[in-house]
Amino acid sequence: MEATQPTQNHRPNLVVGLTGGIASGKTAVSRRFEAQGAAVIDTDVLARAVVEPGTDGLKAVRERFGDAVIDTDGQLDRGALRARIFADPDARRDLEAITHPRIRRAVARALAAVQAPYAMLVVPLLVEAGWTDLMDRVLVVDAPPAQQRERLMARDDTSRAEAERILASQASRDARLAIADDVIQNDADPAALDTRVATLHAQYCRQAGNAV
Repeated sequence: MEATQPTQNHRPNLVVGLTGGIASGKTAVSRRFEAQGAAVIDTDVLARAVVEPGTDGLKAVRERFGDAVIDTDGQLDRGALRARIFADPDARRDLEAITHPRIRRAVARALAAVQAPYAMLVVPLLVEAGWTDLMDRVLVVDAPPAQQRERLMARDDTSRAEAERILASQASRDARLAIADDVIQNDADPAALDTRVATLHAQYCRQAGNAV
């Protein structure tokens, strides 16, 4: 997929990409960075916005996948769409061709509006999407797979087999760590997480030219 070039010229001095496997604790980490003063941009939020009712994104999805992926309220039926693309690589690529350029344009607009010392761009599937060109550093939230599985089962009330299937469908732990400039091991207590986030926040502020 070809990258869509941002239309805005302004960009923060530092953009940190935040990624990690499912149930690794990305949300807990991003909220802590936001509380420290980072501008957090979540691509999952942007991905939902580009297919809201009335958008050309939803129109394109409907044209490609049909009315079966639209619910009675005119919203995208994410469950139906997920079922369509999970086992069909061509369908997944078609969906990405629709949504990814729109998400990247939304990212460019969000980055152009940042007033904080630096931006943290949350991209859960960063390895799969290959969007490292949007960022200066990559921060990986890491947790042991067994801990991810247990968290996922508790969070989503899913079976062990389903949790294993979801974990297996994502990029490997090694693949995520291979692109990391920084790593947060999220396998300890919240106080340890607070300390690690505060340390990295100070580092990122210095790197952005805004020492705290």
